[in-house]
Amino acid sequence: MRTIPRLLARCTAALLIFTLTSQAAMAQSILRDAETEALLHDLATPLVSAAGLDPRNVDVVLVGDRSINAFVAGGQIVFINEGLIETAENAAEVQAVIAHELGHITGGHAINDGGSKAATGISILSLILGGLAAAAGSGEAAMGVIMAGQQAAMGKYFAFSREQESSADAAGASYLSKSGISGRGSISFFKKLQNLEYRHGYTRNADSEFYSTHPMTSDRIATLQDTYQADPAWNRPADAAIEVRFQRVKAKLIGYVDEPGRTLQIYPESDKSVPARYARAYAWHKEAYLDKAMAEADALLAGAPNDPYFLELKGQILLESGHPQEALAPLRKATELTANQPLIATTFGHALLATEDPAQLPEAERVLKAAVARDRENPFAWYELGVIYGQRGDMARARLASAEQQVLELNYPQALNSAEAAQAALPKGSPDYLRAQDIAMQARAAIEQKKKRK
Repeated sequence: MRTIPRLLARCTAALLIFTLTSQAAMAQSILRDAETEALLHDLATPLVSAAGLDPRNVDVVLVGDRSINAFVAGGQIVFINEGLIETAENAAEVQAVIAHELGHITGGHAINDGGSKAATGISILSLILGGLAAAAGSGEAAMGVIMAGQQAAMGKYFAFSREQESSADAAGASYLSKSGISGRGSISFFKKLQNLEYRHGYTRNADSEFYSTHPMTSDRIATLQDTYQADPAWNRPADAAIEVRFQRVKAKLIGYVDEPGRTLQIYPESDKSVPARYARAYAWHKEAYLDKAMAEADALLAGAPNDPYFLELKGQILLESGHPQEALAPLRKATELTANQPLIATTFGHALLATEDPAQLPEAERVLKAAVARDRENPFAWYELGVIYGQRGDMARARLASAEQQVLELNYPQALNSAEAAQAALPKGSPDYLRAQDIAMQARAAIEQKKKRK
């Protein structure tokens, strides 16, 4: 069983458009995507090992938040905001952030008081207030709060001390060094944040708890510059393959989260690079220009016909444009090439069901069972399985699948009802019966805890 913070981070109500999916978690939106998660895992793995942790137990989760921030909230999970990925120029800058966050994890700095307050209240790499880096683009209200003298209140919200931040800086530097990764990314990212400080006029204020407990960017740069320059990895070139993957994922994210107009400004049609085509495919799809979106996807596949993520992109566009039958071939191939990667397999299973062809149900069931076997915390896959069981008349397992989905969505009353209904119909003592029993117990406990907090 995975930890509760990890469970919360994986909750979702539905599969959204494009390859990326959005999930509700701790008052945040978690963005899930097979290619992005693979990249974040590979960026983090050497650093996690250098920190003395097991890469199998550490997650790097992408948060749907435009602010330039990252945080930990208890457990071994690093949350990175989409705004940070968009701002980073290269993979090394993101690795520097991950290294810093790992410093907070190994230092035991996370405050775990549960719920969204723990998740959003811990600002990591907080040279500036987490939400302020994006304030200029999110309306004047957020900036007005700060300019009205609210730094002290916000400072209490961000609980790390200067010592903890400095400790995480030092730990992060050591993890980069042990991994043979240059600290240039760390310095360049700090300088970006320093520019934001200057742009928005952030200054040290004796009345601000935040600024009295967080080293200013210039101090941190000065401290780390000597450390990194003395390290043998300082002049080591970046991993070219990782950098190519990062630029793809960054473009993909921009295409997914940004307004199409802004995406086309960043990646104009004159740009024929892979990242540009990737971003535009999402932009055109969001605007319902099927021909243009397909043209970009086909251009990508012309250069890499066996790239599973390009195949997934084409399948997604077709599926979500009302052409599920045409989506099957690219999604089936993407699923096979990735050995049933759970998120891709779930999309393929969804396409099989969307054809409304009963002959497709056996394959859909097989694919979706494989998906939940590798990622049980995938509520949409459970929903789709429930649909299949329902169509087959197996209402006991349909209710069990619904219970799996509902408990992941933190909908405990419905999860309890579904689990109890499944128990009543399943053979007593069978694996499915015992699983329904476990869900019912978990749901009851959560309901009782909620009552006690009121």
